[in-house]
Amino acid sequence: MSTAHVWTPGAAGPLDEFVGRLTRMVAGFANENGLEQAEVEVELVDGSRYSVATTSAEPGFGFFSFTPHRAEDEEPRRLIVPIGAVRSIELSAPDPERPFGFVPTQ
Repeated sequence: MSTAHVWTPGAAGPLDEFVGRLTRMVAGFANENGLEQAEVEVELVDGSRYSVATTSAEPGFGFFSFTPHRAEDEEPRRLIVPIGAVRSIELSAPDPERPFGFVPTQ
């Protein structure tokens, strides 16, 4: 007997709540430290790191997406990753040498 099963990578839970809580944490960190904006970096399990401009709970089903900051000569891009691929998320004061700033999604 076989049953239909949809594999969902990463942790269980509503991703819109994850993105909402992350956005609140970023705003709280900036407020607590007297910053106009905070820098947000995501490290994936493969070791790659991204300075994040925005996040979204889309497309869902265990995946979320984010838009990394880019240099002037780079093409725009959006990464869609399984939530389980995130090793860490770091909040910090902005580095004046790098593009920064996190824009909450609506």
